[in-house]
Amino acid sequence: MRRLVRHGGMTLAELMVALAIGLGVVLAAGRLLVLANGAYAAQVESAGVEDGGRFAIDLIGRAVRQAGAFDVATLADPAADAASARLAGLDARTLSRTTPGIADPLAAAVNGSDVLAVRFPGADDGSAVDCAGFPAAAGEEGWSIFYVARNSEGEAELRCKYRGAADWSADALVTGVDGFQVLYGIDTDDPPDGVANRYVNAAAVGALDAGLGAAEFNRRTHWKRIVAVRVGLLLHGSRPTRVEPGSARHDLLGAGYADAAGGDDLGSSLDEAGMTPDLRRRERRLFMFTVALPAPPS
Repeated sequence: MRRLVRHGGMTLAELMVALAIGLGVVLAAGRLLVLANGAYAAQVESAGVEDGGRFAIDLIGRAVRQAGAFDVATLADPAADAASARLAGLDARTLSRTTPGIADPLAAAVNGSDVLAVRFPGADDGSAVDCAGFPAAAGEEGWSIFYVARNSEGEAELRCKYRGAADWSADALVTGVDGFQVLYGIDTDDPPDGVANRYVNAAAVGALDAGLGAAEFNRRTHWKRIVAVRVGLLLHGSRPTRVEPGSARHDLLGAGYADAAGGDDLGSSLDEAGMTPDLRRRERRLFMFTVALPAPPS
């Protein structure tokens, strides 16, 4: 007599349930992987923006402090009547690479970005270097000029313009620039006490100097009364990593200044809602800092 052997197995319904559960697990794991990868990418982009901002802060701070350098053996005292002002600037302008200094500025500024120019005396010990890292020898005068322009791919970058051995040139310092804004702290006390009484943009400094003749400009210009420089630099990452587009407003020089300016200082306030969809999904960081010029020797 043959014994019937019954083989156990899954019914069609059980198989479908198992497949559904397995698919759910796979989808959940895939979702977690996507989220983890997105978080990692955002962290990498955020770190890159942070590094770029700190690099720019260091270079600009060093350049501005050099504007207060004093070497009686090489150049005239920065406060002397015959000497030109060590600082200069332009509002909502950009520059070309090869024109001398800030001559012939261009109007195609990126989001109203400004220009900051610094002159400094050279030194024999190699300590006086421009923003590109080239030293200025004693008896020479170095330049560090910061401005924003677009590269061949259309990406805005903060550039360092300097005077080389034969000609002027400029190199990129930081890419992914939304805006670069500068205010100048002026000591209006008489006699000066080395403390900024008000912060104004380059156009306002020019307005204070309005009416000065060429013969008296170096002696009376308000550019010589600047004791501090305030900078606002807004940077973004190199690729979209945000899940949702940003809609924040960034006041590059503080909300108080933006409200007081009332839109008159182009670029001092930038709204993500007005940016392209690609840019709205980038990691973004605002760097705002103030650099005081060293006090002149007594």
